[in-house]
Amino acid sequence: MPQSLTFRAPSLALLATEPLRAALEFCAVHLGQPQRVQGDGHPVIVYPGLGAGSMTTAPLRAHLKACGFDVYDWELGVNTGPEGAFDEWLTALVGRVREVHARHERKVSLVGWSLGGVYAREIAKCCPGSVRQVVTLATPHKAIDTNHAGTLYRLLGGDLSQLTPALLSRLGQRPPVPVTSIYSESDGVVCWRGCLEAPARDAENVAVHASHLGMPSHPDVLGIVADRLAQPEGRWRPYVRRRSVLSPRSSRSSRSRT
Repeated sequence: MPQSLTFRAPSLALLATEPLRAALEFCAVHLGQPQRVQGDGHPVIVYPGLGAGSMTTAPLRAHLKACGFDVYDWELGVNTGPEGAFDEWLTALVGRVREVHARHERKVSLVGWSLGGVYAREIAKCCPGSVRQVVTLATPHKAIDTNHAGTLYRLLGGDLSQLTPALLSRLGQRPPVPVTSIYSESDGVVCWRGCLEAPARDAENVAVHASHLGMPSHPDVLGIVADRLAQPEGRWRPYVRRRSVLSPRSSRSSRSRT
């Protein structure tokens, strides 16, 4: 069935709530301490969403650094989408992962928010020997063409003509490394069903109650990402939810889907 018939973009009413919800979530990360873990110091690269840059992922990167990981920004400024042909543009991102892998002599974990998660997944497909795991935040890998981000992408000069059926099918396929997809049913930008990964031994879907724009600063999300990265290499296990840092109600409303 065509993706446009399978998935639907969130309602405009839900989209309208995104800025306020994201602002509240940004404040929450400063008022409540996200759960910390003891990281093993392996390298992590964080990729921002469409129209976002290093400032938007700063809370996430700061938390991961505080947990003991060696964290890198993607270092390409504001994410305006791929420049030119997608695969040619992706080559430079793959090269940087291989460079970080060689520098540390340890595999690299990739964390991507929204469109940044698409990059992380595709990079892992290109160099699985350099990637430890992929964690995506609100990345609609199965519904790239069914969301409210298309208008922003066009305004930023993006070329949607590259989204051929063949490329859309490829983006929906999971990389050959452990994958965690964090999603929210109250996402006002992308179709949350398009974020779901097919059940597998080393793939999971973890639900949170968060806005799309607030994902990289939501306390629950930060704690979940750190927990996933803290797993010993080669011993990946599905996420087991701990008590929420926000409230008992938040903990009950968030659930895992596999």
